[in-house]
Amino acid sequence: MKQYYLAIDIGASSGRHILGSLENGKIELEEIYRFENGLTKKDGELCWDVPKLFAEIKNGLKKCKEIGKIPSTMGIDTWAVDFVLLDKAGNVLGNTVGYRDSRTTGMDDKVYETISLEDLYARTGIQKQIFNSIYQLMAVKEKHPEYLEAAETLLMIPDYFHYLLTGNAMTEYTNATTTQLVSPVTKDWDFELIEKLGYPKKIFGEISLPGTVVGSFTKEIEEEVGFSCTVVLPATHDTGSAVLSVPANDDNYIYISSGTWSLMGLEKMQADCSAASMAANLTNEGGYEYRFRYLKNIMGLWMIQNVKKELNNQYSFAELCDMASEETTHSYVDVNDNCFLAPENMIEAIQTYCKEHGEPVPQTPGQIADCVYRSLAASYADTVKELESLTERTYERIHIVGGGSNAAYLNQLTANSTRRPVYAGPTEATAIGNLLAQMLHAGEFSSVSAARTCVFSSFGVKEFLPQQ
Repeated sequence: MKQYYLAIDIGASSGRHILGSLENGKIELEEIYRFENGLTKKDGELCWDVPKLFAEIKNGLKKCKEIGKIPSTMGIDTWAVDFVLLDKAGNVLGNTVGYRDSRTTGMDDKVYETISLEDLYARTGIQKQIFNSIYQLMAVKEKHPEYLEAAETLLMIPDYFHYLLTGNAMTEYTNATTTQLVSPVTKDWDFELIEKLGYPKKIFGEISLPGTVVGSFTKEIEEEVGFSCTVVLPATHDTGSAVLSVPANDDNYIYISSGTWSLMGLEKMQADCSAASMAANLTNEGGYEYRFRYLKNIMGLWMIQNVKKELNNQYSFAELCDMASEETTHSYVDVNDNCFLAPENMIEAIQTYCKEHGEPVPQTPGQIADCVYRSLAASYADTVKELESLTERTYERIHIVGGGSNAAYLNQLTANSTRRPVYAGPTEATAIGNLLAQMLHAGEFSSVSAARTCVFSSFGVKEFLPQQ
């Protein structure tokens, strides 16, 4: 009887249930359910609709029952940094505010009253992003101290969904590191730092690695969806899962997990918490088996996603790529400028930036798309130089995984700008990595190396060689 594993991968704009199985030594995927996600305004804050998301999680589980493909294990991954605070009864305190909300404005200065930016990086190895959990918690402390006083548990978003399924509250390592409150030395909460900042120690539970069993469905969930299942922790940070699926077993490459964000970096066994690393704004996020994802957060396809939406979705991403490739006048923006984080209108933000910085102002959809793609490729090239400078070595190729690996025009621009061959694929990197953690737990693969070899043989890659 075929063994099924279920990856529930929830991103900022959508979520999906993907069944995975092994057939003749290759991984087979089947998407069985998809649903929408997004931030909505509530009480003046940008929030996630957590009850709706959990309802969709259960709807997808019911689909497994409906089609007669019951997974033996399952796991959920999402984006990073966002969390819920639970009271003694397990109820969520306040709104589930998303990372693009402005509540963290000025909270960095509040944190630096206790610890300097330099000392914070030296202590945690995590790059400064104003939406990191450390700043979000400071916003709660400043604006809703009653929530922290009543809180018994802090759970990252996927940990909370696992809790709702099993009744067991468990904190997964890769996502916990993005809080900027975990030590890269002990791989545990930095309780001294937590106490200094005035956050209650009791809300930070024991940290568990991917591959750990959370538990089985509660009776209520089992009755509702029609079956029971064991929940196994994947790398619950979607990038952690995506990096696990990179189809390479040497250390001579740089990866880009390309989606709403572009996460570009290396796998390392030790964190680099140096001042030079901080100056380059690189981060040391936790990875599978205590690897470090030494990477930079780059704004990514968020920009083109918004452009597409503002053009009333009249063009597909492929069409935007095609139109961009035909442009001869090029403009560039700094894709990491905060003006692109959550603008009211992305096209206007791009045009304003170009005007203010003496760049040709893009007007047509093709020109705007070309600006985004060329600017991303330029940022990738800069990041290659930083990574090579900091590690004092060169890397021979770029591996792009995730949805952005389908953007052939961007892949070619990346090869041209970095002067390195680009290998694109697999597209479903995050879901595959989620499944790999479950399959490794089940003994389907003997090692990460064997799992990655299987990914390459199952999905392959497309090659883009530098031109000109």
